[in-house]
Amino acid sequence: MKEIHFAGGCFWGVQHFFSQVDGVIEATCGYANGDKNNPTYEEVYTDTTGFAETVRVEYDPSRVSLEELTELFFTIIDPLSMNRQGHDEGTRYRTGIYYTNPIKRPILEEVYARVKDKLGAPLAVELEPLRNFFPAEERHQDYLSKNPEGYCHLSPKTFRYLRLYQDIKLYLGDEPDTIARMADTAALLSERMHFFWTGFYRADGETLVLGPFQGPSACMRIGFGKGVCGTAWEQKRTQVVPDVELFPGHIACSSASKSEIVVPIIKNNEVTAVLDIDSDEKDSFDQTDAIWLEKIAGLI
Repeated sequence: MKEIHFAGGCFWGVQHFFSQVDGVIEATCGYANGDKNNPTYEEVYTDTTGFAETVRVEYDPSRVSLEELTELFFTIIDPLSMNRQGHDEGTRYRTGIYYTNPIKRPILEEVYARVKDKLGAPLAVELEPLRNFFPAEERHQDYLSKNPEGYCHLSPKTFRYLRLYQDIKLYLGDEPDTIARMADTAALLSERMHFFWTGFYRADGETLVLGPFQGPSACMRIGFGKGVCGTAWEQKRTQVVPDVELFPGHIACSSASKSEIVVPIIKNNEVTAVLDIDSDEKDSFDQTDAIWLEKIAGLI
């Protein structure tokens, strides 16, 4: 069993998240890298002790890697925000990853570099050796399990997507056929998230060709740079559209579609397909959807 320590804002949500990750043996709320022994929550809350609310994650490396855990950590934080996550503000809510074995640092640095390159800005996330860690009081352990309606700075969608992502990854396994992987992914996304339309378009020359999908009939071909799907292909970037009627050049495959998110699937820096999801309500998608649908698209 190995361990890593993640500081990601309020430790209630971070613990609840990692306790649901397959391969994690135990997640413990606590205080890390401060200036005294055995601090209390009340002392840490003053922001005078140097501690960060932190979760110690003990995991089985044969089931989940440090790289995967770190990638998952970055899905639940704003890595550009200094001393603030959600509505929580103060040095105790700073973000960081604290390691006990320096041989693991290059793995962490590699994930850092990928996130930094994607965002195009320096990260406000500490990467340091663990100096100390003190478990928090019992009332803080498994807080959200004890208090299901309790405060959490993480979106409820985050926990649904985590379970869905892990189930899709397990279900697809080592199946080599891309069409089969797309078909089951579309089915699972539709079944769990109840989207109006969920499916894939595959790049073929200068057009996207309809692939496996769930929902009403759709456009069979979309040109490069045309509509939301073609724009995601052209820009190689996820498109989150709160109101499709306001999107320049929108292609109305269905008049019932009101908002949309399209995620490009990229291999060797080329878009091979897009994951297209529509809602029959406006403003259905946000950054949480983008982050997790990009991870799910990566499984294809």
